[in-house]
Amino acid sequence: MNYFRAVKDNAARQLMLGITIFGICFLVIIGISLFTKALPIIKEKNLWILLTTGDWRPFKGDFGFLPFILSTVYVSLIAIALALPLSLLTSIYLNTYSSSKVRKFFQPFIDVLSGIPSVIYGVWGTLTIVPFIAKYVAPRFVEYSSGYSMMAGGIVLAVMILPLLISILLEVFQAIPQEMTDASLQLGATKWQTIKKVMLKKSFPGIIAAIVLSVSRAFGETIAVLMVCGNFAQIPLNLFDSCYPLPALIANNYGEMMSMPSYESALMLAAFLLFLIIVLFNAISRITLVQIEKRFYM
Repeated sequence: MNYFRAVKDNAARQLMLGITIFGICFLVIIGISLFTKALPIIKEKNLWILLTTGDWRPFKGDFGFLPFILSTVYVSLIAIALALPLSLLTSIYLNTYSSSKVRKFFQPFIDVLSGIPSVIYGVWGTLTIVPFIAKYVAPRFVEYSSGYSMMAGGIVLAVMILPLLISILLEVFQAIPQEMTDASLQLGATKWQTIKKVMLKKSFPGIIAAIVLSVSRAFGETIAVLMVCGNFAQIPLNLFDSCYPLPALIANNYGEMMSMPSYESALMLAAFLLFLIIVLFNAISRITLVQIEKRFYM
């Protein structure tokens, strides 16, 4: 009996190990495939020039990726800067201040927001956010803006990742032992002091992990951002300039210029750069998270 149990345990362990290795190999295969497709443009052009110049004229053989890289990073950072405070305060309220009835009332709405297709967010942004920026916000800061801008992309993307952040942060806060918060309150601390000194400090690594997941989602978002950013290949100089993130570049052009090998290879390089940005960001964030956890829990 013990022999069969050991065989089953070993089989389950080997199966899970195989699935884990397959997942890692799948990631490596994707990277190698994209790099192989991008290799012709890398051999044809200097990689440093491709990454640091802003000229995008495919018919003349100019492929400068700097505007697309900066647009991707800027829009994602704007989205996180807008979504993080709102989601953090919402999660604190739902976890600490609200009653169970209020939490049960709001939870379905958060789930619905998570399930709305990105194209709906894009249409909403085009009909509301873009005209609002063009008529009321941009004229206060710049001479002219069409509204299709980096700011519009950041706002729409912030609304999209808001339910994801709230859901993750709620789980992080709920994982804190109730005894810790009860002990703080019994010692005379107010609720807000308990939140600052106990809840936020204890959950800080989890908050960092939530931000990492949200930024990864923001980096790869395509349709909604494509509809509100303007898609103009330029280095954005302010929040109201049009921008052109890497996912929008790939979605807009791939399939149309397949007859131009250099153009197709350039788009595959764009896909590889996006893949590399997300992988490197997650790797650096994971290392940082491990260091934070050591500092907090050791």
